[in-house]
Amino acid sequence: MREIQFREALREALAEEMKRDEKVFLMGEEVAEYNGAYKVSQGLLDEFGPERVIDTPISELGFTGIGVGAAMNGLRPIIEFMTFNFSLVAIDQIINSAAKMMSMSGGQFNIPIVFRGPTGNAGMLSSQHSQNFENWFANTPGLKVVVPSNPYDAKGLLKSSIRDNDPVIFMESELMYGDKGEVPEKEYLIEIGKAEVKKEGNDVTIVSFGKMMKIALEAAKELAKDNISAEVIDLMTVRPIDYAAIVNSVKKTNRLVVVEEAWPLSSISTEITYHIQKHAFDFMDAPVHRITNMDVPLPYAPTLIEVILPNVKRTIDAVNAVMYR
Repeated sequence: MREIQFREALREALAEEMKRDEKVFLMGEEVAEYNGAYKVSQGLLDEFGPERVIDTPISELGFTGIGVGAAMNGLRPIIEFMTFNFSLVAIDQIINSAAKMMSMSGGQFNIPIVFRGPTGNAGMLSSQHSQNFENWFANTPGLKVVVPSNPYDAKGLLKSSIRDNDPVIFMESELMYGDKGEVPEKEYLIEIGKAEVKKEGNDVTIVSFGKMMKIALEAAKELAKDNISAEVIDLMTVRPIDYAAIVNSVKKTNRLVVVEEAWPLSSISTEITYHIQKHAFDFMDAPVHRITNMDVPLPYAPTLIEVILPNVKRTIDAVNAVMYR
């Protein structure tokens, strides 16, 4: 099977859905003439023209509002944020308009819109450009939140997100756009809301999503050298969360470590921990351990970034702790 980059998988998903449905269009900063800040939309302007690949001013609140209005009127916008850090400028439109319109209109208005772009640390971008807001958006009824970890999942999930009749937050990683993976040429979709076991194991469950899956899988590889069999689950979406997949795994392994690139308070890992203690408490042989960012704004210095973010060593240490080793 062919291997393509993460950005190419996203581009194929965009192009295929724009060919399939003329109501789909892309809008955001530098998506057209510049071919995208991260070259995800490269070539789409030439293929679909300026009415469907639209460059915007630096005004997230404005073009997000235009997107919500377009969705209310039957179009299917894809709104690209250069980084989800900038989505804060438009958070009123996302939460108070897109997420709530179906409920507030008594079911009269679907909002089939996708908000997509990179999330989290991308190296030496400092405090205001390195944040994770997956848990913020996941806290909002009416939104779906998708966080893929590899090119195959990214393409299938983005196509499903574009076809979804509800607003979807689709969060990528700047550090993953060049990652390569196997992606079939034939069309496929991946269901939103289903987790996947990326590696089977018996001794401990490691749950993660997005680019932290690299940490989880690398830790599992190192743990295998020490005869620890780790099962690794990729959530893929954090609203809805596939709780059943986690519970079923924990019932087998009796231990759980969650790896998440976010601040610890009110995080996705906090929610998972609560759910496991409620639905799998009798199966647990150790308390749940979480690996998150340290509870400080992300600094600029690479040495400090390395200390603050989740890493393989911290994950292995957490596994050893729940194994009482």
